[in-house]
Amino acid sequence: MLDRLASRLAAAALRLPPARVRRIAVTRDIPLRVRDGVTLRTDHYAPDLAGAPTVLIRTPYGRGGPMRLLCRLAAEQGFHVVIQSCRGTGGSGGSFDPFVHERDDGLDTLDWLRRQPWWGGAFGMFGASYQGFVQWALAADAGDELRAMVAVATASATRDSTYAGESFALDTVLTWTELLQAQTVPWLARQWELKRGQPRLAAALSHLPLIEADRVATGVTVPFFQEWLRHHTPQADYWRSRVFDERLHLVRAPVAMVSGWHDIFLPAQLRDYAALRATGARPRLTVGPWTHGSPGLFVAALREGLRWLDTHLGADATGTVREAPVRVHVGGAGGGWRDLPDWPPPARPTRWYLHPGFALRTSAAVPSAPDGFWYDPADPTPSLGGPLLVAQRAGPVDNRPVEARPDVLTWTSEPLSDAVEVVGPVRAEIHLRSELSYLDVFVRLCDVDRRGRSWNVCDGLVRLDPQRFPADATGAVVVPVELWPAAHRFAPGHRLRLQISGGAHPRYARNPGTGEPLGAAVTLRGGYREIVHDPDHPSAVVLPVVHSASQPLPR
Repeated sequence: MLDRLASRLAAAALRLPPARVRRIAVTRDIPLRVRDGVTLRTDHYAPDLAGAPTVLIRTPYGRGGPMRLLCRLAAEQGFHVVIQSCRGTGGSGGSFDPFVHERDDGLDTLDWLRRQPWWGGAFGMFGASYQGFVQWALAADAGDELRAMVAVATASATRDSTYAGESFALDTVLTWTELLQAQTVPWLARQWELKRGQPRLAAALSHLPLIEADRVATGVTVPFFQEWLRHHTPQADYWRSRVFDERLHLVRAPVAMVSGWHDIFLPAQLRDYAALRATGARPRLTVGPWTHGSPGLFVAALREGLRWLDTHLGADATGTVREAPVRVHVGGAGGGWRDLPDWPPPARPTRWYLHPGFALRTSAAVPSAPDGFWYDPADPTPSLGGPLLVAQRAGPVDNRPVEARPDVLTWTSEPLSDAVEVVGPVRAEIHLRSELSYLDVFVRLCDVDRRGRSWNVCDGLVRLDPQRFPADATGAVVVPVELWPAAHRFAPGHRLRLQISGGAHPRYARNPGTGEPLGAAVTLRGGYREIVHDPDHPSAVVLPVVHSASQPLPR
């Protein structure tokens, strides 16, 4: 009774289509045995509706709480919903080793579905983050029975997101490690740790060496965390069996993608979109003003996902899928939703050059002395907002506190006379000299409003070493930095600002400056570096400026 009431209230609050069926039979803790003998605990939400198609959700985050409500809402729309805990989680047997068993366990689960008396011969998949990774693990081998996928804030390959810019996404990885381990402790103990502000996790994020950080955060050594520290080079064989991007061309099911501009997997998800488009597929893409795990992302994913599943699984449609294949939300004053025929849209690459006096201009670089700063990994430049795993700390924030630090340099434009709308990939080319061969370059684009508040729009980081980035005859290194893609309108009277610093900790692991191995480094070496911006070294950020006549859609 309580489940029915909760689903009715949630459906009304989320403005979902009317339920097709209210009678849902729920069978919990079904022991599904896979090929190596491990038992995976599975729940089945069965609608009282003949011939209903199936939606499969595989998750390491448990089958209760919000997932229980989501499953009921989907079942009331006319789907058999099967939700399964990945091995080593939620009561399932075996040990959780990220990405390793998801293909085989997914295929064995599909084989089990085929043997059920209610199986109708077609299924779709739904899920966010890791629930999306398991979709890609199965999708290429699922055959024609897979009719639709809803991939939310996720990607087919996680290696590049883990080592963004060949650094290490410390905050994301260690926070996720702690989150998974927290599922094994009593509920009251977990609530007490959250109430205290997770001091163990905070201590672990600042701890060296990193090979001890998992034990500091959780009290135990976590095997996959140790392996990710060891196998961090681009050539590591370890990741080849744990990424699924090389098989995207075999996926035939229609795919709906939902993400946010400040999501940790956005660049990788947009690469998946491009790869599917290259095969002739027509995936649906929605990118909104959301962070990973934010309520807005969940609501949008549920609405978009149910429509997508309804359309492609053959149920009686209660609504139509929008015509435009791409919908993005343009941030900033005067922004709004835009419908696009593809991603990225046509744009004019516009260079904003670094000038003397910390000015940012579209005119070419001029003869000027470099600007420098000292970076000390013992007092690392802090990360502030942006793409983070924890939604409450992520997204746009006022960057003035970090911009006031001496280890952060900023270049700012004059107030804009006309709006500048940026939609698409953003990149920077930074020329620098450094007394150290091992260092990081962090670049962030901000929107400075009329009150002087500096709101982060997008950013990126690159880790340098002498093998990958040799210096020229003047000792300068050119560093190409791929920032997060963006959709933002810089309003008249606002200013563009570019930050450059030596890191963003703990979002990225600090660079010790010594070249020591990622997990074992304990020696911290500070150093001076110069940002060069003369005609021979024209440091700049390149923005995709779209046609100014584009108009926001009605909400």
